[in-house]
Amino acid sequence: MKLKKEAFGLASLGYYKGEKTYEIIERDDGCVEVSVGFKNYFSEYKDWPEHEKKALKYAKGRILDIGCGVGRHSLYLQKKGFDVAGTDRSFLAIKVCRLRGLKKARALPIEEIDKLKPNIYDTILMLGNNFGLFGGFNKAKVLLKKLSQITSAKAVIIAESTDPHKTKDKNHLDYHKLNKKRGRMAGQLKIRVRFKKYKSDWFDYLLASEKEMREILEGTGWKIQKIIKSKRPQYIAIIKKTK
Repeated sequence: MKLKKEAFGLASLGYYKGEKTYEIIERDDGCVEVSVGFKNYFSEYKDWPEHEKKALKYAKGRILDIGCGVGRHSLYLQKKGFDVAGTDRSFLAIKVCRLRGLKKARALPIEEIDKLKPNIYDTILMLGNNFGLFGGFNKAKVLLKKLSQITSAKAVIIAESTDPHKTKDKNHLDYHKLNKKRGRMAGQLKIRVRFKKYKSDWFDYLLASEKEMREILEGTGWKIQKIIKSKRPQYIAIIKKTK
């Protein structure tokens, strides 16, 4: 049953209704991290980090927010007068988006993004570390070509990632070594989300350095225009369409 996999969506809906919720991120090596509360997902512009605020200045035209969650970026841009649509794998997260007032919201995994009409969007938004949704090196190249199909000639992707190499945590460093043995990128996580008795399917989530991102983009028709750094390992790339 699909609801059994809606850990993030159920936690999001619960928080929207005023409940205390959390999410557990489980990695395939047994590492577990618990996030208590969903305040960040529902945060307002004034509370966002500076690199996010700077990045949003590059948004233009029709905007598609991929992995929109509960819609914090989409709703902000909609209020600014942009024609913005949000997509997310979680149908319950999309329900929360609609309850919060997002006019265009659709449950759609990134793998099926080419179901959207061609040549429509001028900006692809992938904030909140959503470059990770590309999953891995080869999958990213396939998905970037799909994004080319649905975007205009001068489109941009505004994508946030985390440099996995900027850590001293032994758990993470050991996982990097394990990944390399398995022929995977160091920051290619295999994770699932859990909440109460609900859990998502396992999925790949990619953390990539700036150098690794450039290597992924090579030959895809997309190129980094600008990097917006933060005080943490997170950064945002403004990626322009080159063909």
